[in-house]
Amino acid sequence: MKSIIAIVAGGDSSEVVVSLKSAAGLLSFMDQDKYQVYQVTLTKEAWVVNIAENEQIEINRSDFSFIYQGKKIKFDFAYITIHGTPGEDGILQGYFDLIGVPYSTCGVLASALTFNKFTCNQYLKSFGVKVSESVLLRSGQTISTDEVEKKTGFPCFVKPNVGGSSFGVTKVKSEEDVQPAIERAFKEGNEVMIEAFMQGTEITCGIYKTKGKSVVLPITEVVPYNEFFDFDAKYKGQVEEITPARISSELTKRVQKLTSAIYDILGCKGVIRIDYIITEGDVINLLEVNTTPGMTTTSFIPQQVRAAGLQMKDVLTDIIENELDKRK
Repeated sequence: MKSIIAIVAGGDSSEVVVSLKSAAGLLSFMDQDKYQVYQVTLTKEAWVVNIAENEQIEINRSDFSFIYQGKKIKFDFAYITIHGTPGEDGILQGYFDLIGVPYSTCGVLASALTFNKFTCNQYLKSFGVKVSESVLLRSGQTISTDEVEKKTGFPCFVKPNVGGSSFGVTKVKSEEDVQPAIERAFKEGNEVMIEAFMQGTEITCGIYKTKGKSVVLPITEVVPYNEFFDFDAKYKGQVEEITPARISSELTKRVQKLTSAIYDILGCKGVIRIDYIITEGDVINLLEVNTTPGMTTTSFIPQQVRAAGLQMKDVLTDIIENELDKRK
């Protein structure tokens, strides 16, 4: 009998459009011979399962099930691909833990920690991971332009402390741009992170682990056509993505070793992606940890899986079966 899988998309943030694209990618990758797969869309207004193009059925939130043709269908597994809240910050993970449905991503603690960029970076810094200088502002707090210049210098990045896809991110080059950038970032959330700019080569590395294996994927070099790796670069093709990255084999091994170590330090689960900047002297600097990476056909993880000579179908099956086996 096929296991019933929910690809859980949607969410309550600006990243909902990205989430729906990832869901479409996952639907194309999933082993339909092995699993019965449905897309479930979660918003503040409704939780629905998509049965057909114009047919949706409401989800019973008490046990994550639905009624179809008089029969109750309960999901065996949730593959979470919500970028932003509530799927990337631990909220949805807590819900699934409470009702006993296994899922694809990190648990509550790791999800919540990595979703908060400033806190995650400071935590990993205590383990010797190199990060840029940064300042955190919470709603109602202010900072003078002079203080920003002293702490991070110019240029710097002003960004929402939670969220992704570069919504609300500004590369600030001069004093007069600081306060407008902070205002823009606060429109995306209640916390803003101001981060020193690091000149170097941007790379990203995917990884997943199961009970029987550890798979660190080939590294991708990110060469944006714009000022930085913004929304247009990520989702409108305004970037060159080179897999494997044009770095030495020795540096590649160091990045992959660090990626595996960070995965274990945070207690991650499923497939994640970690972004870095390589600065002068081959210094590896952490940018951020992505525990719900994009899964469109052109996203980094599918690219890296192909470069490794693997199939996305098999990777997803590894992740799903690893969690289902824990329940046997």
